[in-house]
Amino acid sequence: MTFSDLGLRAELLRAIEAQGYTTPTPIQRQAIPAVLTGGDLLASAQTGTGKTAGFTLPMLQRLADGRRPGKRQVRALVLTPTRELAAQVGESVTDYGRHLTLRSHVIFGGVGQQPQVDAIRPGLDILVATPGRLLDLHQQGHVDLSAVEILVLDEADRMLDMGFIHDIKKVLRLLPEQRQNLLFSATFSDEIQALAGRLLDDPAMIEVARRNTTAETVDQAIYRVDRDKKRDLLAHLITEHRWYQVLVFTRTKHGANRLAEQLSKQDIPAMAIHGNKSQSARTRALAAFKDGSLQVLVATDIAARGLDISELPHVVNFELPNVAEDYVHRIGRTGRAGSEGQAVSLVCVDEHGLLKGIERLIKRDLEKRIEPGFEPDPDARPEPIENGRRSGGRGRPAGQGRGQPRGDQAARRQGDGQRRDGGDTADRAPRRRRRRSRARQA
Repeated sequence: MTFSDLGLRAELLRAIEAQGYTTPTPIQRQAIPAVLTGGDLLASAQTGTGKTAGFTLPMLQRLADGRRPGKRQVRALVLTPTRELAAQVGESVTDYGRHLTLRSHVIFGGVGQQPQVDAIRPGLDILVATPGRLLDLHQQGHVDLSAVEILVLDEADRMLDMGFIHDIKKVLRLLPEQRQNLLFSATFSDEIQALAGRLLDDPAMIEVARRNTTAETVDQAIYRVDRDKKRDLLAHLITEHRWYQVLVFTRTKHGANRLAEQLSKQDIPAMAIHGNKSQSARTRALAAFKDGSLQVLVATDIAARGLDISELPHVVNFELPNVAEDYVHRIGRTGRAGSEGQAVSLVCVDEHGLLKGIERLIKRDLEKRIEPGFEPDPDARPEPIENGRRSGGRGRPAGQGRGQPRGDQAARRQGDGQRRDGGDTADRAPRRRRRRSRARQA
């Protein structure tokens, strides 16, 4: 099957060919015809399988087919959880729509809003946005959503994880009742299905990959190591195997900064990205990582969401995530669209419980390795994980006593979002108690 078999316009086919694509991926083969019918859609597919084009291409076609004379109004709204993902989606809209007369723009926090206001004022067909900045600009009278015909919730599972459900509900109240709703998600959780039940009307359902699976093209391995030897083991693996373009995950912003500094001192070029970094700093680091001048990018989960790096060869979990589903998201950065990749996790005795939870989720035992010279102490005793959940995976996060900051105040101090006047509003969204610890990790 080719893209021309899916009924797409000649202008879109030209743009697809210019991008170097000839054969649609499984999610694209199913999603594009479904979206073109005009009905609602609930789609689940692994990260890196082409979900973005799966909704961007048919959305562009439907808007181009129904273009009306007069002033442009926002007819398609794409909501994403993070700045990086919003930028990625916006780039896809621009690339695929280059031969159409549609206008689009991306808005997110962390940067000045005036250029965004100036871009919106003449009128848009497509608006890609993070929830917080969208609500801010609407409240100020800069965004009119009364003519939206297509709503896309991209990475909806992550939006729920980050506590955006209340912001999403606010946005929904601003939209016309009659519209097409497209809900795309990396996983098909019970929470996603509950949201779909409230939002979607008799949707088509697509589930390309089995629930919470990891890509077949990713070689996954666990290195057992003592907690105080992780940094040296990571440097050893990068140097010994000559790894380049290595995306490394840590639990906390402080941990990301510290690890990047330590690697740089060992002559391994590294930079960190997280919510405390300015948008310009994040953009510079990502650009250097993409062009190969930066060997290692150290990131927190939220900051790395939506990174689209072609054929990224290596992902390292310097620390296992506290939530098993995040492991699937993390290693989904490599092995994308059929390319091979390697996912390595450095696991100390503190994380054995987290590892068991991940293996239960993905329904497979991961290969365990021990690197000569970095053998773990068999008598080592586990310690509580800093700013994370205990090994059991549930309950009060380790280290969070009754005297600790709670609620939105704690999120503002430690979360990955920025202030209301400049961020993605991970801090603004009211969090359920069980979500609070996850915001603190990033």
